[in-house]
Amino acid sequence: MEYIKKGTKEFTFTNLALFAAGFITFANLYSTQPLMPQFTKDYGISPAVASLSLSVTTSMLAFSLLLFGSLSEAWGRKKLMTVSIFVASLLTIVLAFSPNFEMLLLLRLVQGFVFAGVPAIAMAYLGEEMEPASLGAAMGLYISGNAIGGLSGRVIMGTMTHYFDWHIGMLVLGMLSLIICAYFVWALPQSKHFTAQPLQFLTLTKSLLHHIKNGKLLCLFGIGFTLMGSFVTMFNYIGFKLVEPPYNLSTVIVGWIFVVYLVGSWSSAWFGTLSDRFGRQNVLYSGVVIMLSGALLTMPHSLWINIIGLVIFTFGFFGSHSTASAWVSATAKKDKAQASSLYLFAYYIGSSIGGTAGGVFWSTFSWTGVILFITSALVLTLVLTAVIQIITSSKKVHSEITL
Repeated sequence: MEYIKKGTKEFTFTNLALFAAGFITFANLYSTQPLMPQFTKDYGISPAVASLSLSVTTSMLAFSLLLFGSLSEAWGRKKLMTVSIFVASLLTIVLAFSPNFEMLLLLRLVQGFVFAGVPAIAMAYLGEEMEPASLGAAMGLYISGNAIGGLSGRVIMGTMTHYFDWHIGMLVLGMLSLIICAYFVWALPQSKHFTAQPLQFLTLTKSLLHHIKNGKLLCLFGIGFTLMGSFVTMFNYIGFKLVEPPYNLSTVIVGWIFVVYLVGSWSSAWFGTLSDRFGRQNVLYSGVVIMLSGALLTMPHSLWINIIGLVIFTFGFFGSHSTASAWVSATAKKDKAQASSLYLFAYYIGSSIGGTAGGVFWSTFSWTGVILFITSALVLTLVLTAVIQIITSSKKVHSEITL
């Protein structure tokens, strides 16, 4: 059976379907992020506590990724992705009727579990069905759906909160997600290169341990942790900064600032193509340096310089994440779903820890503390990327000596 190739009709349908699945997942996942300043007012809680509306979701998502990745090895890719986005959409509608913050956190915890179906499986699906030369571009297009979904969820919630309230925003987002879910079911081709395995948890556990013992993969998991920790910290607390003097921006304007995600939808696809040509390591170095430059540009008081900094930071993040994601799929020679799940486990644990820890830095040191936290995470990312180069060079030398 042939693999899906770039330029074919099947390539287009596959990527549009996974784009839609990524849109649903990340629009709903990040829907509470622009609401955090509103939650602090409505419920009388601190910014760090308000950030739990996202952190509890990403924490549960991280752990359930390991389960969904393993289940997909036995039950199939498309079926589990369909169940995931359908149930997640329904839960967003239920969230609209949440009577208090405690119930909201409980529902978001449950939602975090079902969100895992798409990110745990989509990268493995692409790794199996795409020809190697088309994988970078396909992975970039999928992640661009994540970017536009994250943008749309934030814009919808910010706008609805300003003109109506966040409960109405949840209803609108949930119903839109159900419509897009129907398109996904119709458009995504069934797996052609997937072979079901018996659901043997002992074997699956050994497979996970095998990936962890791989030095390159372990560094890539660490990169996922630091990349996402820095990214979520930036966007969790930039809203708190911009609603305060001297900016005094409204909720709707803060929500629309997330339109900078559009550059991420382009950079993820572009970086994927560049990594196929120039090597993932060189492209990842560049992406992290771009993120660092953008973060530092948010230090001045000028609103426009802050926005330019956010654009640059977002551009670098999605390009870096796209590159690292494809690198995981290419490095894992078998059990790709588990490898992708481990990467995303670290990625979302980084979101949870970084997103909440950043609140402590914000409350203690204001925006300077947030940038210090982000800079530290990005420097560690560069170190981990350098370690991958050392491991690769060491293996190459060992192979030459053996020959």
